[in-house]
Amino acid sequence: MSVKDKLTDARVRSAKVPPGQKLAKLSDGGGLYLIVTEVSKRWQLDYRLNGRRKSMSLGTYPEISLKRARELRDDARSLLAEKRDPVAVRQAERRAALDTFEATAFEWLHKRKRALAPGYVRTIEQRLANDILPYLGKRPVREITAPEILDVLRRIEARGAQESAHRCRIIIGQVIRYGIATGRALGDPTAGLRGALSRPRPRNMAAVTDPRELGGLLRAVWGYEGHPVVRAALRLLPYTFVRPGELRHAEWAEFDFQDAMWRIPAHRMKVKDRGAHLVPLSRQAMDILMELRPLTGHGRLVFPGIRTDARPISDNTLNAAMRRMGIAKDEHTAHGWRATVRTILSEQGWNPIVLERQLAHAEKSEVVAAYHRAEYLPERRRLMQSWADYLDALREGASVVPIHQARR
Repeated sequence: MSVKDKLTDARVRSAKVPPGQKLAKLSDGGGLYLIVTEVSKRWQLDYRLNGRRKSMSLGTYPEISLKRARELRDDARSLLAEKRDPVAVRQAERRAALDTFEATAFEWLHKRKRALAPGYVRTIEQRLANDILPYLGKRPVREITAPEILDVLRRIEARGAQESAHRCRIIIGQVIRYGIATGRALGDPTAGLRGALSRPRPRNMAAVTDPRELGGLLRAVWGYEGHPVVRAALRLLPYTFVRPGELRHAEWAEFDFQDAMWRIPAHRMKVKDRGAHLVPLSRQAMDILMELRPLTGHGRLVFPGIRTDARPISDNTLNAAMRRMGIAKDEHTAHGWRATVRTILSEQGWNPIVLERQLAHAEKSEVVAAYHRAEYLPERRRLMQSWADYLDALREGASVVPIHQARR
């Protein structure tokens, strides 16, 4: 084909279907054609291999320019010169792309999203994007080795983030095991890395666990003069001792005021395989909610954000409010109420099965686990009301009296 018969950018842009025809096929030479229809323009490469005529799509115009189409044609011709079918090579490359760690990780996370809390999903996404995918993302998942993974984890350790290194090892292992299940990998190299990382120091949420100090903490919380939504959240948390995230995302539809019960849906709980978590509401907790209802009861969320009622208060709101009250972060945190409750009630002899059930902990004890299906609602109602009365007595300056004595 002469140079003047080849396509030009202007001719490609203006190409139309001739009257009375369904399509036009314009040649650029070397088997490259522009196929023009009433609704689209696409590139096609015609070629012969082993005596058989074949065609290969190269994409649509203008996404694929004339210059790029010619480059793709030349690449395909190079493969044909080696007796390799360009269509088969492209299919193999696409399969390989699906077998990368990155593609496997995204597919694994997409499958798990429904079972995970949104905040935890974001944490996984951040760890993948920042610490894992830059080094393992493009690697075929079946070819990743233990030394490669260890090198990634050592980078994280080097900045002092031992806990993150351990979490990333878990994520990598889960992705690779998903790759095994879907036929992309044969073994899990993370299994051989146990003990290869330095152990992170145990990190407990700061909490006041001495009843003699608890009254002052409560008086500080009750003295908070900030936004009424934040004030209500700060006061409700010690009475219910749920996790801060479970409190922040509370919805009015979850509360049964006639039964004095808060039913937190399973998908918002850390342990999701038990169904809804029941939180009996003390008289004090009911009073806080009834006082808040005229302010936020018109919407879905009990504790909407200050700028928009479409999202709850942020995960830092409660701790920031405590800092403003002069409560240091190494003294007490929003999550610390759970440790406060567990320590004091355990010391005062409450049934550990009832207490762990109300805390919605994943039971480690075989004895507790054997009874995990039981709700113990009468005992839990008594516990929640006794605890609320105990807190009020401490806040009002009473001497420290064991709850069992206080509720007689």
